Amino acid sequence: MLDQSYYQMTDEIIGRYGKAPASLIPILQDIQEEYRYLPGELLTYVAGEIGVKEAKAYSVATFYENFSFEQKGKYVIKVCDGTACHVRKSAPVLEALLKELGLSKKKHTTDDMLFTVETVSCLGACGLAPTLMVNEEVHPTMTPEKAIELIQELRGESR
Repeated sequence: MLDQSYYQMTDEIIGRYGKAPASLIPILQDIQEEYRYLPGELLTYVAGEIGVKEAKAYSVATFYENFSFEQKGKYVIKVCDGTACHVRKSAPVLEALLKELGLSKKKHTTDDMLFTVETVSCLGACGLAPTLMVNEEVHPTMTPEKAIELIQELRGESR
């Protein structure tokens, strides 16, 4: 059960775009930006508020890869596994991150909700491969060692 503040924020977001079916995607984008995921209860709520069927709202939210129903950590780390990054060894960077954070291919977010690790097909920075992104910041020419140092920095640790 979500706190009432989630619904108040959602009402503000709906107010920005208007109660129209055409507003569904921008409303969902703003909700996800606010909470780093789409709570299912809010998806149902938005559908009712803007006059679309719940199934339609879920269809849209599941069609676009950018939307997530899983709660994400404070730091969302996207490791590129596109061709350029893969060839330049992004897989060992991913493995180092997963090991350091105690995550796996099935468990993406740390228990303390600090980190979420995902792979993406491309970050659009092929010349800087291998790259990863933390929230909106690109980190180029990564190595497993640099990735672990980055995690330690984000945790506030220093060597």
